[in-house]
Amino acid sequence: MEYALLVSVGFLAGTIGSLVGLGGGVIIVPSLLFLSAMHWLPHVTPQLAVGTSLVVIIFNGLSSTLSYMKEKMVDYQSGLLFFIGSGPGAIIGAWVNNILSLQHFSLYFGLFLVAVSFFLSFNKNNARSSERKAFPITRTYVTNEGETVTYGYHPFVAIAISFVVGFFGGMFGIGGGSLMVPAMMILFLFPPHVAVATSMFMIFLSSLVSSLTHVFMGNVQWLFALALIPGVWFGAKTGAFINKRLRSKTVVIVLRIVLVLLGIRLIYESFS
Repeated sequence: MEYALLVSVGFLAGTIGSLVGLGGGVIIVPSLLFLSAMHWLPHVTPQLAVGTSLVVIIFNGLSSTLSYMKEKMVDYQSGLLFFIGSGPGAIIGAWVNNILSLQHFSLYFGLFLVAVSFFLSFNKNNARSSERKAFPITRTYVTNEGETVTYGYHPFVAIAISFVVGFFGGMFGIGGGSLMVPAMMILFLFPPHVAVATSMFMIFLSSLVSSLTHVFMGNVQWLFALALIPGVWFGAKTGAFINKRLRSKTVVIVLRIVLVLLGIRLIYESFS
């Protein structure tokens, strides 16, 4: 019974994570803690939930990336460049998490995520795409609607911003994708589909690195991970399949909804 629940949790996490580029840890971690509190699973500590989630997310990121690769949605150069900043940022943020009381930070950060979801409604890719042609790194992408979108950035600015994004993602334990996808769309004018696909590529890389520490510390429940991985793998395929068939505006709407729910969760945790 408990392993059937874990497969279902994995499938849900993989689907939603791949659909909007958030990984899946935002669903796996609270689900493990909730199922443990309800005595449907053996006792799970927060550290064990995070460590197990990070190992599982490796397969979520890999499965999603392989699916998006077939559709040529992944911007590899940008993903690697952003990872240069977000990887160290996430490690430092996770370290800060252990030495700070995050109750008030969670409240403010939750409100910030809700605000970001509304900022996304003002993102106009096509209206400002010509502004990106002067940047050192520029890309073009043809959307599902047949429109050609140009996006770009300064590499050092991109690394600095991705470091900050990774830091906050690591500090609050919600994964960098929840901020990196909006940042790519709002600041660098990435098309929604490319932002999501590139985020999953980054999540694959970052989870490979960040999970090693938890493996060495013994913070992984391998039986749970083995039950979650099949669900996550096929869920990621499902999320990528749905994403490829959605209009850009619909992807943004789904992302905004998820960000609001994440923000509400953080606000709730700040009062608990």
